[in-house]
Amino acid sequence: MTPDHGQEEWARAAFARSRETYPASQAPVHRILTTARTRRKRRRAAAAVASAACVLGIGLTAAFLRPPPGTVAPTHRPAPVASSPVNPAPHTVSTRVAEGTADGQRWSVTLEFHRTLPKGYTPPKLPDGTTPQGTSLLCQRMYIGGVRIDHQGGPWSDCQTVTGTQDPGASGGMGLWGLHDKGVNGTRLMVSTPEAEVAYGIVTLADGTHVKATTVTVPGTTYRAWAAPVPNGQTITAVDQYDTGDHRLTHDTDWR
Repeated sequence: MTPDHGQEEWARAAFARSRETYPASQAPVHRILTTARTRRKRRRAAAAVASAACVLGIGLTAAFLRPPPGTVAPTHRPAPVASSPVNPAPHTVSTRVAEGTADGQRWSVTLEFHRTLPKGYTPPKLPDGTTPQGTSLLCQRMYIGGVRIDHQGGPWSDCQTVTGTQDPGASGGMGLWGLHDKGVNGTRLMVSTPEAEVAYGIVTLADGTHVKATTVTVPGTTYRAWAAPVPNGQTITAVDQYDTGDHRLTHDTDWR
């Protein structure tokens, strides 16, 4: 067995002989750098191709999504509003019966129907002390010169309770109304709430004047009226009512 120090010397001698027989070549630095540059160029080229493909894909997508020439791209429209329910009937319905000028003053008569009794309304007592029954209210608003007749009695003084839209008790009345002395002088209004067959009324004055007034009905109800002015100083000789065929239905000579 060779001693340890002898093996070390032998190894050194063998290494020296090998170095002399196969001299070491220089490291291929140039080749390594060239290869690295080539790989780097390939990676850049690949990235450029991928980027171009992505842009091309986006362009194609936009082209497919774009409307053809000559067409208009649809605009965004809000969703249609759901159909609303039928509007309920109004709580109050009114209609102008007649209007005009008498003695230089504007006058008018309007029927006003309330489907339910207004809040705060208190029906007046009847002569026998009872309270009139009804679910609705019918008002006869009469104005002369901008002043409501019987306004001193409050906002409901010219109203009466009725039951629904077809109360027969609200028909068949007639009255002469004014702002002074309960309608016996000054400018006055003759107002009739006739039966259904009455189409118009004619008020004959003492000077021979005939004032014709057409019946008007509150929409959705059977409540109707006609109205005619009576100038100051005039008296009434007759009040007649006619149907649509011009047949006289009533003749009244009791008014003054």
